[in-house]
Amino acid sequence: MEKYFDASYIFKSIPMLLPFLKVTFIVTGLSVMFGTILGFILAMGKIGKGKIARKIANGYTTALRCTPSIVLLFLVYYGVPALLEKFSVQTSNVDKIVFVVITFSLQFGAFMSEVIRSAYESVDKGQFEAAVSVGLSPFQAYRRIVFPQAFVVAIPNFGNSLLELIKEGSLAYTIGLIDVMGKANLIIASNYNAHALEIYLALSIIYWIISIVIEQVFLKFEKGFSKGKQSLKST
Repeated sequence: MEKYFDASYIFKSIPMLLPFLKVTFIVTGLSVMFGTILGFILAMGKIGKGKIARKIANGYTTALRCTPSIVLLFLVYYGVPALLEKFSVQTSNVDKIVFVVITFSLQFGAFMSEVIRSAYESVDKGQFEAAVSVGLSPFQAYRRIVFPQAFVVAIPNFGNSLLELIKEGSLAYTIGLIDVMGKANLIIASNYNAHALEIYLALSIIYWIISIVIEQVFLKFEKGFSKGKQSLKST
């Protein structure tokens, strides 16, 4: 069994891994969508006047942010079926991707609630009051004045949360979901652990490229919307 380092195997592995990025992107996309919706609801609870809603939202955020991703994944993967069985609901035919999406939606929602809350609170309340005083309705004031500025503030933190989600999503292989990380482990196992270093280097290159692209895209978004924010203030 050959275990020597072969740099050429890095580039041989990349084409074998790339097709499984689709699963990674599906998990990420669905988790972002559901997590953002959940985060918005939690943020509304935090900035609202209801004390109970605020305590629930803050408690949820604290609990989820303090729970390791892999622990939460196992809790969802084993806990949800056990809970549903109490109501005679069988989950044996449910695809593993469902449990992964649930896990990272719950976690992403906790992070997004803080992103949305901090972005909203960064906008001076006086701007909303001034907009209403000149004749805009509250909805128009939020849509034209508050939300555009809050969105610019939220962009960097949203980008960072997205990058973390993509990296944490690699844990999905621990419950048998074959994404890009899962495929890498299958290749290593089929090679009897030979060239494991090269395969993980190939996997790292893929993640590096994805992260750099996302980072650059969000930097351009931030610069573009910042110009709009400056022009909004000047008016």
